Amino acid sequence: MSQYDVAIVGAGPAGMTAAIYAVRANLKVILLDKLAPGGQMLNTHEIQNYTGMGTINGAELAIKMLEHTQGLGMEFDYGTVVALEQEGTIKKLICEEGHSFEAKAVIIATGTKPKMLGVPGELNFAGTSISWCAICDGPHYHNKKVIIIGGGNSAAEEAIYLASLAQEVTVVTLFNLTADPLVCKKLRALPNVKIYEYFEILEFTGAEKFTGLRAKSAKTGEELIVQGDGAFEYIGLNPTADAFKELGILNEYGYIETDDFMATKMPGIFGAGDITSKHLRQVITACSDGAIAAQSAAKYIEKRNETTGD
Repeated sequence: MSQYDVAIVGAGPAGMTAAIYAVRANLKVILLDKLAPGGQMLNTHEIQNYTGMGTINGAELAIKMLEHTQGLGMEFDYGTVVALEQEGTIKKLICEEGHSFEAKAVIIATGTKPKMLGVPGELNFAGTSISWCAICDGPHYHNKKVIIIGGGNSAAEEAIYLASLAQEVTVVTLFNLTADPLVCKKLRALPNVKIYEYFEILEFTGAEKFTGLRAKSAKTGEELIVQGDGAFEYIGLNPTADAFKELGILNEYGYIETDDFMATKMPGIFGAGDITSKHLRQVITACSDGAIAAQSAAKYIEKRNETTGD
């Protein structure tokens, strides 16, 4: 089994940036992800606040980052990490696929996954008429009616994108629109967009075919029937940290707790990006986390090698 200086779990912006900084620190690096590199960027039509890029497609930015990592010659492998074990000072990552990796330090950058509403009808249409990725599934709704659930930045930005494809876009949110003011202004100005604020989703409707949803006003109690050919949910995210529950590094919400150096309370294990407990989850802050985590891992390994003589 090959042993690495640093194993990085998750190839989103945090993981890829960590990999770049770790290689530049002359460390042997393995970058792991169960899916295509990019993380949540792959689900984003436009990124407008990554310094120096202006407006860029999320998948395009992910490709640029991956090309950067591959240009440095590091290893990448597909693997679904299900456990992280400590063997002395060595960390062992066990993958669902049957293989494992050993490293002196580990950076966890597994990110998050979309939340679900948990209402009747959702599971019936999940993955078909209900989606969490407008850039993936939006083209299926050309000149059709779509529903966006949520009022944050992701919901508003993807609603704007879908409005360029669909005949009609209806936004339904439990609160008001909480996206950036400029994004909200742009969304409200679109002629084929309807917005219903302070409505709770009760169920998705349709027997064999999706027909829309039923909602209730949180203010008046009135019910609303919204017809549509498909729906996209953007109601928040859950941390992807099941593999690390036994390490004692997660908070009550399932996010990894780190210090200012992205270190957890377990020596040699670091967190980076959306999986960590933080105030702002953006591509640019994930990259910052990754850079700090890699530098911290390099210093940890240097001290470890001095002690063990490796």
